Amino acid sequence: MSRRIGMLLITVAMALMIAMPVSAYEKYPGKGKTINPGRATWTTGFFQEALIRKAFEELGYKVKRAKDLQNPIFYQSLALGDVDYWANGWFPNHDSQLPKNFYEKGDTVGYIVKAGGLQGYLVSKKEVDKFGIKSLEDFKRPEVMKAFDKNRDGKADLVACPPGWGCEKVIGHHMDVYDLDDSINLVKASYSASMAETVARYQNGEPVFFYTWAPNWTTFRFKPGEDVMWINVPFIDPLESQKPGEDRMTVEGVEGAVSSPVKLGFVVSDIQVVANKAFMGENPAARRLFELVKLPLVDISEQNTRMFEGEDSAKDIAKHVDEWVANNQALWDSWLEEARKAAK
Repeated sequence: MSRRIGMLLITVAMALMIAMPVSAYEKYPGKGKTINPGRATWTTGFFQEALIRKAFEELGYKVKRAKDLQNPIFYQSLALGDVDYWANGWFPNHDSQLPKNFYEKGDTVGYIVKAGGLQGYLVSKKEVDKFGIKSLEDFKRPEVMKAFDKNRDGKADLVACPPGWGCEKVIGHHMDVYDLDDSINLVKASYSASMAETVARYQNGEPVFFYTWAPNWTTFRFKPGEDVMWINVPFIDPLESQKPGEDRMTVEGVEGAVSSPVKLGFVVSDIQVVANKAFMGENPAARRLFELVKLPLVDISEQNTRMFEGEDSAKDIAKHVDEWVANNQALWDSWLEEARKAAK
């Protein structure tokens, strides 16, 4: 009997010795691996990158500093394997910026925010009421152009998108198809700087006219329906890349819109992770994490507002992530647990 007990104890001890490194590997499936993330050039997308970065670090991965890339360059870099992923895909808005045969090397995975990418044009409510502005067509009227002409070139000034952003091409298309080139001047400088100036102008009682998207701090700082109003495009005329989502360019029930439905002229997009297929194949824990990460729009917009108000350093963003995790600990832990299981 004692011999049998002794053999049993030896067997149990050996099993524990074998299990220890397996357990450690399961907790840190990324141990010994390095990840190369990309990141959008718009600051309102930084929170998602930082959140996923923290998750990867807790899974044992070493995560390099994210490369800030314009959309077309990111998608090319991903296809070439120079970066592994980013959390800033807007689809179908970004479809036209993908290189040929992109889906042979890369793919979208999960939905950080399903149908969360709202885009359009906002105008200060005071001027909407004063001039009866309903759509971009109203900016052809001399009195409207004059009211919004900041640089005194005879055109209304619109804070638009910097070169390389997905929205730049759509706005340019709008200027063409609605014959607005002689009526609207597109301000394409740094979006953050231009919007900071827009806030200052609004605080001084001046008219404002800008493109924006949600989630974004702008719709926290300028409350639709009180400070600003979403306006229509004259009619829906999609780019070829927008046609699959044409029915998502007119939206019912948008708070603070001049009409319902409102013709936004932009496809309401899904915010998604985009990752290299080979990277996901080698890292099933990463793929599973991408599938699971979902964020409420209000949480992203709230964090974006804190950044706009000055909490915009890497240290600040990391603090925002830590606070979000602490407030959503059970959900966070479930993401990591599922990612670890996928690595088995």
